[in-house]
Amino acid sequence: MLRNRLHKNDDEGFTLIELLVVILIIGILAAIALPSFLGQSDKAKDSSAKSDARNMVSQVESCYTTTQSYTTCVTDSAGAVPSTSKLDTGGITGVVAGASSTGYTITAESETGNTFVITKSASGVARTCTVTGNSKGPGSDKGGCKNPGAANGW
Repeated sequence: MLRNRLHKNDDEGFTLIELLVVILIIGILAAIALPSFLGQSDKAKDSSAKSDARNMVSQVESCYTTTQSYTTCVTDSAGAVPSTSKLDTGGITGVVAGASSTGYTITAESETGNTFVITKSASGVARTCTVTGNSKGPGSDKGGCKNPGAANGW
C-alpha cells in the first residue's frame, strides 16, 4: 500500500491553460480599473488649487473687513504680499489676488496646468476655470475643470 502511494504518478496542480485564463482575467480587470485611478492625481491637484483659491477669498474678505477697501488686499503677480498690502495670506502660496474698489479677482493655478478664477464684482461672484496649460502642466479636463470657461464652471 505504501509502495503504491510513493510511486503513484497523479499529476496535481494547475494546467497551463488554467493559469493563462487567470492571468487574462486579471489583465481585463486591470484594464477596466486603471483609467479611473489615473485621473485621481489630477483631481487632487485641481482640488488643492480650488481650495487655495477659496481660502484666499476668506483672507481677502477678512482684510476688507479690517480696511474697508479691497485695493489694499492684494498680492503681486507671483502671489507674494507687497509691503503696501494689508492682506494676510495665512500661508497660502501661489495664489494671486487682484482688487478694484468694488471687488477682487483670485487666480490659482493647479499643477495640472488648469487655472481657477474667482471674481467678485458689483454684480456678484463668478467662478471660472480654464484648461490652458502652463509651466506646471499641460492642462486637463479630467481633473476639476468640468466646464472650461463657463461661469460657475467648477
